[in-house]
Amino acid sequence: MDLATASSVLRLLADPTRVRLLALLEREELTVAELAAVLHLAQPRVSTHLAKLKEAELVRDRRAGVSAYYRANAETDEHLQVLLRSLRENIDDALLREDAARLPGVLAERAREEGWADTVAGDMERHYSPGRTWETLARSLLQLLETGDVLDIASGDGITAELLAPHAHSIVCVDSSERVTEAAAQRLKSFGNVEVLKGDMHALELGDRRFDLVLMLHALTYAEHPAQAVAEAARVLRSGGRLLAVTLGKHDHRAVVEPFDHRNLGFSADELTGFAKKAGLESMSCTRLSRERKAPHFEVISLLARKP
Repeated sequence: MDLATASSVLRLLADPTRVRLLALLEREELTVAELAAVLHLAQPRVSTHLAKLKEAELVRDRRAGVSAYYRANAETDEHLQVLLRSLRENIDDALLREDAARLPGVLAERAREEGWADTVAGDMERHYSPGRTWETLARSLLQLLETGDVLDIASGDGITAELLAPHAHSIVCVDSSERVTEAAAQRLKSFGNVEVLKGDMHALELGDRRFDLVLMLHALTYAEHPAQAVAEAARVLRSGGRLLAVTLGKHDHRAVVEPFDHRNLGFSADELTGFAKKAGLESMSCTRLSRERKAPHFEVISLLARKP
């Protein structure tokens, strides 16, 4: 971010009302009337401030019938996000706390008037409702699967194995960290069909064991030699078995991923399918799964490949 942009943003946020608006819109998507009710301000004044925030791309809106819903823009420049986060984390003010305390009452009034589902239609995945979480959705859909014998490479502390264990014949978890494998073993101790091993994805020591499904969920970003890791995964697949690899797409945000010990900066679809072909696998699909809303907008791609 250059000095002119930073100065412009700071001038914009020199008005306390705009800071209050941003704080609310980072919590919830709200209409002008709802913001006015929380802030105890006239609607025209709120609209004027929102117009300036929208012009600066700090907020965005969407239409739902006759209403416009505003929210903080999570897709702004990453440097601007850092600046805003610094301000947010270092401001502690009674007025902001009072705004936050009034917000639930305004949302409750909305629900009474419109119904919750109507208010979030078209944007439902961003909003919480009791019991409706990504975890419950995943656990529900996994009941439809039969995965056979599974190998989870770079398995972390075992959350994936915990989800899959009731639907798999067996699962072997492999991770290179002793502390992480100890945590996984503790998490998974109630499952008799799960084994946790410390090992290297580049040289799997599994004897003659073979698997129906090999998972590499964000494993390749930690691989010193990703093509070799895919080849090892292919080696331990049964004929007809599948490899599912999920990883970050190619990016150039080294500073962002360094704290997470990534060994590389993601992969392109061509690279992933090339790894699979070299390992003797047939690529079934290689596609983008998602693009993060927040800067730097990491993309996640997946490869599904089959062993002939």
